[in-house]
Amino acid sequence: MAATIAAEAPVSAGRPWYKILYVQVLIAIVLGALTGWLWPALATNDWIKALGDGFIKLIKMVIAPIIFCTVVSGIAHIQDAKKVGRIGIKALIYFEIVSTFALVIGLLIGNVVKPGHGFGGAMADAAKVAGFAKQAEAQKSVDFFLHIIPDTVVGAFAQGEILQVLLFSILFGFSVMALGKRGHSLRSFIDDAAHAVFGVIAIVMRAAPIGAFGAMAYTIGKFGTGAIVNLVGLIATFYVTAALFVLIVLGTIARIVGFSILKFLSYIKDELLIVLGTSSSESALPSLMEKLERLGCSKSVVGLVVPTGYSFNLDGTNIYMTLATLFIAQALGFDLTMGQQITILLVAMLTSKGASGITGAGFITLAATLAVVDPRLVPGMAIVLGIDKFMSECRALTNLCGNGVACIVVSWWEGELDQEKLHANLNKQIDPTDMETALSTD
Repeated sequence: MAATIAAEAPVSAGRPWYKILYVQVLIAIVLGALTGWLWPALATNDWIKALGDGFIKLIKMVIAPIIFCTVVSGIAHIQDAKKVGRIGIKALIYFEIVSTFALVIGLLIGNVVKPGHGFGGAMADAAKVAGFAKQAEAQKSVDFFLHIIPDTVVGAFAQGEILQVLLFSILFGFSVMALGKRGHSLRSFIDDAAHAVFGVIAIVMRAAPIGAFGAMAYTIGKFGTGAIVNLVGLIATFYVTAALFVLIVLGTIARIVGFSILKFLSYIKDELLIVLGTSSSESALPSLMEKLERLGCSKSVVGLVVPTGYSFNLDGTNIYMTLATLFIAQALGFDLTMGQQITILLVAMLTSKGASGITGAGFITLAATLAVVDPRLVPGMAIVLGIDKFMSECRALTNLCGNGVACIVVSWWEGELDQEKLHANLNKQIDPTDMETALSTD
């Protein structure tokens, strides 16, 4: 390769604290929350909102090129075509096992804590709920699978559809691999293009504090703190459940593989804070892929597992699905049978797949689940409509953690995890925002 991501970079400890990205983002989130609370009229200004929206658009701008370059490069350098299929199968097996754990944990906590028990009223918004329910009815499994195939290649890149870009990238990667020596120049070009796009990401990430400030200020200014007072119990239950899932389930998996989940969370703290500020896990996808490669995961595994995980490994969404379904049933006074609760698990396992790219995905998949379990529960979605924005951050954070761990696990399972590099980077805590040291040329 003409360009590689350096594994050895100086630690960020020697840099002034105000130049460290996660510190800047954390300060921006606090300032944004204060602005939204104290000056809501200013915070809901279109220009403030544009700060957050603009940063997310900058990130989404490079997602398709990053996926294409990473996947094609990873596959093109593989000599055995069977290896790609083997990685994909291992990833899907892992996704289903861990997703099931997430669903079961949400169900167990919902039954033990009973956050909806004794709920006195609902914040009804029938029109919005009806809209989500209608979208859920239109969302069929066959439509999801057909949607993976783009109408045109250009359209897939233009619309930024992750699964469509991934499908074309896999096919193109196999094609380049089949070229053998004739494809050497093309492989080198794609490797160099990936290096250049990662350079673009390093530049764009400098704007993360501005984006986090705008997104947080607008959220607090628009929805206010009062919107969550009546339902703070559900929010707290969801956040605690997600934290337990990350620390216990993902922590146990990490220990089996041979690393600390706490050190890993510290390693991706920049991405976690960006997701917290923007409420979008996609905003951290490119830099997460770069960090995982630097952590010792092979390029082929990173390129296949991470983008696929954004549609098939939504741990936070799974916890939300079962917990919110039970909350609504309890709030409306429905006593769900064991059979209905098992139905929730089975239905949620299907409806949560491929929802990451849909606007209001959490609500659409929730509507689909409720409609199957008991159609009388669908109007109860109005109860959680007002606080969904405050829960979306937790869904996105958990999804990000789950996909990062999944990539490391599949790399380890495939025998392509550099353990020395893994522990060296987790212990050194490299600052990924330093473009001059994070990227190097041969």
